[in-house]
Amino acid sequence: MSPKWDNLIEIGAIKYSNGKVVEKYHSLVQPLAYDDGTFIDEFITKLTGITNDMLAKAPKTEDEIKAFAEFLGDNVIVGYNVSFDVNFLHDNFMEHLNRPMTNDYIDAMRMARKLYPDLAHHRLRDMVDYFGLTNEQAHRSLSDCVATALCYEKLHEEALKQYESDEAFIKAFVRSYGGHSVRATDIKGDESKVNIDSPLYNQRCVFTGKLEKFTRKEAMQIVADLGGINEDGITKNTNFLILGNNDYCKIIKDGKSTKQRKAEKYKLSGQNIEIVPETVFYDLLGDEV
Repeated sequence: MSPKWDNLIEIGAIKYSNGKVVEKYHSLVQPLAYDDGTFIDEFITKLTGITNDMLAKAPKTEDEIKAFAEFLGDNVIVGYNVSFDVNFLHDNFMEHLNRPMTNDYIDAMRMARKLYPDLAHHRLRDMVDYFGLTNEQAHRSLSDCVATALCYEKLHEEALKQYESDEAFIKAFVRSYGGHSVRATDIKGDESKVNIDSPLYNQRCVFTGKLEKFTRKEAMQIVADLGGINEDGITKNTNFLILGNNDYCKIIKDGKSTKQRKAEKYKLSGQNIEIVPETVFYDLLGDEV
């Protein structure tokens, strides 16, 4: 989940105009190979169904980024937990096109969390089930795009029902942020700082490795202040395993820690858990720090 250490292996997008499909884009993407000639590990194959043989025949990253940039144009991006997609696109645009990706984007997951706060989870598959929809090939790009579009339509309808206008719904997300300095005196959250719109609200977080920007206690304090739940070890209820950047690099390239293997096992079994590096953790915090 880090553009610095991980690679794109598939791009899918559907272009809509006035609610109608006008064009589709889909391609596997061949990243740089590891020293042993492979592109991905067994975990990714189990999760997505994409194999090393499939990627060996796929177009190279630089060619696909150019083609996708032309398809994308200046259109607004709608995605599910879309900050991850945007991070990868931005870095790849910079590397292969020598320019940033500046498209506006909408995160349907944040809409779901705002509109349905009582649901236990707000993953794409949770909302697909909630709305009685179908995602034929979960974790494959084009199928996830179709599912996202269907969910977005339902979410937009609900937003208008609850808030009466797009403008009123957007204003519901606006929050005044004052400067604050977190000190690691304890890990009890400050209720005045709880943000139910934060992706970390009510999410169980585990840290491992040395962080670059904060001490472990400071990072845990921020999670607690937002309304998140800190844990010392991976459990069946953990939502985020946050890895220090150096650990993330080492784990991805040279084998995986016990915590990551345990987290991957839970994810493959269907648990709502994400394994993210420190940089992505800061993206999740957004304007909070």
